[in-house]
Amino acid sequence: MTIKPRILLSAYQCAPKTEAVSQIGWQWYFRLAQRVPVTLVTHIRNYSYLMQAGAPLANSEIIFIDTEWFAKYLYNLSRKLFPQSENAIYLLSSLDFFLYDWFAVQQLKKRQRAGANWDIIHAVTPVSPMTPTWLHTLQRPLILGPRNGGLKNPPGFPEIMREDSSWIYPLRKFGYLIDFLIGSTRNASVILTATQATLQSVLPRYHSRCRHLLENGVDLNLFSPAPWPPTPSPIQPLRIVFVGRLVPFKGVPLLLEALAQLKNKLPLLLTIVGEGPLKEKWQTQSEQLHLNEIVTWYGMASQTQVVAQIQAAHVLCLPSVRESGGAVLLEAMACARPVIAIAFGGPAEIIDDTVGCAIPPHGGATVVVKALAKCFQDIFEHPPVWQQRGEMGRRRAEQLYSWDSKIDQALVLYEELLKNADRK
Repeated sequence: MTIKPRILLSAYQCAPKTEAVSQIGWQWYFRLAQRVPVTLVTHIRNYSYLMQAGAPLANSEIIFIDTEWFAKYLYNLSRKLFPQSENAIYLLSSLDFFLYDWFAVQQLKKRQRAGANWDIIHAVTPVSPMTPTWLHTLQRPLILGPRNGGLKNPPGFPEIMREDSSWIYPLRKFGYLIDFLIGSTRNASVILTATQATLQSVLPRYHSRCRHLLENGVDLNLFSPAPWPPTPSPIQPLRIVFVGRLVPFKGVPLLLEALAQLKNKLPLLLTIVGEGPLKEKWQTQSEQLHLNEIVTWYGMASQTQVVAQIQAAHVLCLPSVRESGGAVLLEAMACARPVIAIAFGGPAEIIDDTVGCAIPPHGGATVVVKALAKCFQDIFEHPPVWQQRGEMGRRRAEQLYSWDSKIDQALVLYEELLKNADRK
C-alpha cells in the first residue's frame, strides 16, 4: 500500500486488560496505529485505561465522548432490575451507546468543517448487530464490524435461559428499528459478520456487502504454547480449566455434574477462573456433589494469570449454552490446549474434532452432562490424540485467529474500498 489511509476508528468500548469487548476495541486501535494514521473516537470511561497504556499512541489521536452521566444511571438501574443476569444488565445499560454515537457524530462533523478528513470509517465496537450508528452521515466509506449477534436461544435449556432473564432478549430488536430509521446498514460499504447467526440477522438485500471475519482474536505472544502436563492416568489427575464469568448461560453446573459422574472412577481436578453473581450458588452445588476436594475457585485473574492457568491444564472446557463468541477458546488453542464446548453459536464455528470436542446442543442438560463426562474419560483413554488436538489448535490460531492476521485483512479491505471510491 503506497499511500496509507487515514482511519477514523469508532470504538465505544476500548480498554486494555478489561472485559472482552473492550479488549477488541483496544486491539484494533493498538495494532492499526502501528500501520496507518488513526483517529480513535471512544467513550470517556476508557480514558484512564488508555492513558495507563501509553495512549495516544504514535501516529494517532483520540477523541473522548462523555455521556457517563447517562451511562451510570442506566447501569445502576439495570443492576437493580437484573442482579444475576449480566446479559440483561449489558443490554439495558448499552442503550447509552445511542446517545454516545449522536454526540460523537456531531463532534466529528464539527471537525470536518474545520478541515479534518478521513479516508475510511471503521466502527469496531460495540460488536452487537443491533447497535446502529450515524457515522455514515460523515460521507466516507463505512465498515461495520466485525459484528457478532443474532443468536437465538438454545433448545433444551429453559431453566438456564430463564435464570439469565432471556425474556428481555427480544428488546434487542429495538436496535433494528433504529437502524431502519437512520440507515446505518443500508449506507455501510461493508458489514463484517462473525458467525452465520450474525449474517442471518442482516436483511438478505445487504448480504452482498457482508464479509466473514471473527470479532475475537488472540495475542499469540501472550497466549503461548507450553508442554502438556503429565499424562492423565489412574494416579495422575486430569486437569480441567474453565475461564469465564459466573453467570447462568456459562453452564458451570453442567460441568460440575459431569465431574460428579466420574469422581469415584477417575482422578480429576477442576480450576474455575472468574467471578460472577452465581459463584456462591455454584459453590453450594459443588459442596452438595462432594466435589470440594477437586474443585478450585480461583476467582478473578489477570491475563497473565489466565495464561498460566490454561497452560497448567490438560484441557479447557466451556460448557456455555449460549455463547456468541468464545474468545477463551482461541486463547486455549493458542496455548496448545484442546478445547471442549457446546456446538452452539460462536463455539460451533471454532471447534471441531481436530482441536477438541464440539458437543451437540440437542437433548438438554442430561445429554450434555453425559457427553462432557465421555470427553473427559476419552482423554484418559487416548491422551496422545488430545495432545495432538491441542497442537493443531495452536496451528489454527496462528493461521486464522491472530490479531495481526485480522489487521492484515482489514488493510486489504481498506485498499479495496479506496480503489472502488476512486473509480466512482
